[in-house]
Amino acid sequence: MHALQYELTLPADYDMGIVRDRVARVGHLLDDWDGLGLKTYLLRERGVHGSPVNQYAPFYLWNTMEGMNRFLWGGPFQGLVDDFGRPEARQWSGLAFEEGSAVGSPAAWAVRRREPVPAGVELSGVMEDAVRETGRVAAEDGAVLAAAAVDTRRWELVHFSLWEHDAPKAEGEVFEVLHMSAPGRDRLPRGRQW
Repeated sequence: MHALQYELTLPADYDMGIVRDRVARVGHLLDDWDGLGLKTYLLRERGVHGSPVNQYAPFYLWNTMEGMNRFLWGGPFQGLVDDFGRPEARQWSGLAFEEGSAVGSPAAWAVRRREPVPAGVELSGVMEDAVRETGRVAAEDGAVLAAAAVDTRRWELVHFSLWEHDAPKAEGEVFEVLHMSAPGRDRLPRGRQW
């Protein structure tokens, strides 16, 4: 499993209806994309759930690097680049994935928490903690799924979860889920990824 996310931070007075319309128009393009586990089309609006910004920030879990590369180097990503410019696309290696207690329910909200891997610690212990946290979050009432991944360039963990209602039981930045494409969700490996 491999995680990918980019963020488009938009002006405070930006009409977020433009983003909603765009997702309604093109969201289906990845509904059957080979190699994709899932893509969530995420939106934060300034002042909603404590967000200080307007932001469009899709989050992906990939089953194959080939699928991700086809998307980035000639797929629908070019349309986003043409419309908004080329964003920094963050990538993390998968640590854990679990279906949630509300598996099968539509996801209404996503929570993302990024945190540094502390210096001077045993890496295996930190990664095992992230795996346990993924399982704990997935077991919470209303959790659709939970995942954890690590960026070894920045030594940063990302915890990601989807929720069926507007009271997510995880800490972090809250995003509205506008659409989810999940052609390979059933093939995402469960549990610890090493």
